Amino acid sequence: MVITTKVIVLSAIKYGDTSLIVKCLTECCGVRSYLLRGVLSSRKGKLKKAHFFPLTQLEIIAGHRDKGNLEHIKEARVYHPYRTVYSDMVKNAVVLFLAEMLNGSLREEEENIPLYRYVEDTLTWFDFTDKTANFHILFLLKLTKYLGFYPDATDAHLPYFDLLEGSFTTQAGYNPVIYGEALVHFRTFLGTDFDNVNQIRLTKATRRDILNFLVVYFELHLQGFYRPRSLAVLHEVFD
Repeated sequence: MVITTKVIVLSAIKYGDTSLIVKCLTECCGVRSYLLRGVLSSRKGKLKKAHFFPLTQLEIIAGHRDKGNLEHIKEARVYHPYRTVYSDMVKNAVVLFLAEMLNGSLREEEENIPLYRYVEDTLTWFDFTDKTANFHILFLLKLTKYLGFYPDATDAHLPYFDLLEGSFTTQAGYNPVIYGEALVHFRTFLGTDFDNVNQIRLTKATRRDILNFLVVYFELHLQGFYRPRSLAVLHEVFD
């Protein structure tokens, strides 16, 4: 079956000397992986290596056999050409980190249009804004709504947030918890949106702590999730 769909590139891994295996979040069919034969050596083909940078937004024509194997992309064009994402050092570091987080989090091979639209819309917003400092924290926090473990803020006045239970609590037990200054700002993130996210003033240390807590939160709630290697790079950029 030949389909036309929008996709967001999650990862591209070299296969052999001339090919790539590309994993994408598709608008039509969830997460799919594609084998692009010869894309690294072809200069005249319809597919270019530059199409498959992390989180590039494409429209593709692809063959889907739906048999659990690697699919095949026939044509691709950039759907939303980024203006700043790849040229701005900070934004580029954020995008590489979020691509790793999404790649480790998204697995289902079925349509999830609300999830797709969330990722598409927020990346487009990020491309046009100069509000970069807290974007990745709010992006991950709101992403948990679509993954099924958004924090329960019913008792947000309590002094600890239990990362395993996903809720606020009166005391710290054996589970990892958010507390202190990081918790104060974590509560604020729960009540804000992207247009106001840069009004949250954080020290470098607190921003680092909240991001580390969020990565642990993903590790605790997603089986097989791995800590992204680009996390250390992102910390360096914001330090």
